[in-house]
Amino acid sequence: MNIDSPLDTTIVGGGMITQMQILPSLYHLQRLEAIGNINICSLRALPLKQLARDRQLKEAFPGQSFVPFPDFKKVSEKKEFPELYKEVIAGMRSRQMVVVALPDHMHYQVIMHALQCNQHVICVKPLAMKYNQALQIEKSAFERGLFVGIDYHKRFDDRVNIARQNYRTGYFGEFKLGSATLIESWYYRDSNFQNWCTSENSDMFSYIGCHYIDQVHMITGLLPVQVSVYGIEERYPKGNLGYLWTNARVIWANGGSLALLNGMGYPNAAPGGNSQGLWLFMQGKHDGGILFHDDQYRGIKYSYIRKGTSPKESFYHEPNPEYFTFLQSEGKGLVPAGYGYRSIESIIIAIQRVEQAGGQQKSKLALKMRQKVIKEIDCEGYLATPANSSYNELVIEAGRLSILNGGREVVIDYGAKPGVHLKKISEYKKSM
Repeated sequence: MNIDSPLDTTIVGGGMITQMQILPSLYHLQRLEAIGNINICSLRALPLKQLARDRQLKEAFPGQSFVPFPDFKKVSEKKEFPELYKEVIAGMRSRQMVVVALPDHMHYQVIMHALQCNQHVICVKPLAMKYNQALQIEKSAFERGLFVGIDYHKRFDDRVNIARQNYRTGYFGEFKLGSATLIESWYYRDSNFQNWCTSENSDMFSYIGCHYIDQVHMITGLLPVQVSVYGIEERYPKGNLGYLWTNARVIWANGGSLALLNGMGYPNAAPGGNSQGLWLFMQGKHDGGILFHDDQYRGIKYSYIRKGTSPKESFYHEPNPEYFTFLQSEGKGLVPAGYGYRSIESIIIAIQRVEQAGGQQKSKLALKMRQKVIKEIDCEGYLATPANSSYNELVIEAGRLSILNGGREVVIDYGAKPGVHLKKISEYKKSM
């Protein structure tokens, strides 16, 4: 990795994805001197205390640490600090990096604040809940020569890129029908999800269905044009309502159709972290093609003599080493591997690429050079950016409109003013 200067980093959000993927990725990149100081902001101190004491992180990265905001050694675990991230980001040096790892509906406000403070951004998927929000993020970042990368980490699963090459070479034929499934474990209902993934904020299609919408586009190059999402509302243990089961149908520009099942009900005792996979059926001139990705089962079967303490731990397990795992290597500690790490690394390489284009200068020429590189990355289409993946925000917006209207079909409009609208009777007649 060609590094001019390490990026000081603030992670906003101290939850599961920070623990599992983001912080260990940044710790390793800190070892490689691509990352400088690491701050982590959280609403409460307790998640930061848990991160600081995480046994596996301490084993993998001995001697490394982060600065907690709030400081769990000084404040009550129950006290909330909803605005603290603003102070921390405002206090950073210019043109460093903010990682947004918050609930879906909170991404936009934090990203915009980070950009206004002149910081590059990595955001967990989806970028935003509405297309216009994605558009504003794109515009604000480009004006400042800042890079925004979205962590659609499944893009970095080798099987997706192999499928992309084969599809676009013509080996499969044309996508016609498909189905995808991603059902998360039951114990998610007992976690912080019950406080934010509620009916008024998000749903399981928005939260995880977007992974497979993104994959189908990555593989085929097709754009989604119509969405309908049926949601089943259930109560969390604390009583909040959420769309814990969703059944979506997405129509693509060539008339192909993808059925997508999402939920929060994969048995805790079942092997593997969740149930997920992708089937696509294609059509050629004289024969059909099939793509089948069993994303749940990666060919590993383990049976332990003891199990851990988390709700998902069991004696028999079928782990996914290709998402994120730790490996032994030379020297002290462990090394992260998998497409979860590669995604974070690749976005940081892109940020460094943008920075190197402008050097240390603050001139108009330096800004133009940075903007030129941002456009190049957008056009390459490998990393998800606001400019090249806003179809995802259109799908999210369409899905929310559909689910809140009992599963009605919603049309996605492209062109000069992209947007979504409930399908009209006249549009049904045209399609007959």
